[in-house]
Amino acid sequence: MTRYGAALVLAQLVLTSAAAQTTVVRTLWNCKDASGRVTITSEKHDTAGKDCAERIIFVPAGAAPKPAAKSPSPAGFPKESAVDRAWAKSKQRETLEKELVQEQAMLADARKKLAEQEAVRTGEEKNFARVLERLKPFRDSVEVHEQNLEALKREIANLSR
Repeated sequence: MTRYGAALVLAQLVLTSAAAQTTVVRTLWNCKDASGRVTITSEKHDTAGKDCAERIIFVPAGAAPKPAAKSPSPAGFPKESAVDRAWAKSKQRETLEKELVQEQAMLADARKKLAEQEAVRTGEEKNFARVLERLKPFRDSVEVHEQNLEALKREIANLSR
């Protein structure tokens, strides 16, 4: 009996079996090319010019796993009370306001350092590009602190929602 005949008999047995569910029959080819590299494909046209062995696979149609059903949260599930929520919000606001004050101080310091550096002109810096290069880290620092301040202000504004 040829491989094809054996596969056909096997397919008939599976399909006529009373216990069998609907199945999907897949044909795969195990191919070896001229350089000895092995590939497995389900496309017949990919087998051209290669030494291939045909494999037939039966996959039950209902083989896909079912997602777990979500169980509802129990009535006594730990939820924060209104008092706890208000306390947490006030604590968060307090922390953000402290960070805002610190960030404002760091921004003032960064601006002061930038102003000091802008006032300094050495004789070596005849090229304005060198001046800009020297000032770049100070300007970047000011920009970072300004962005942090804006972000903190947005967070504080979002707390009131």
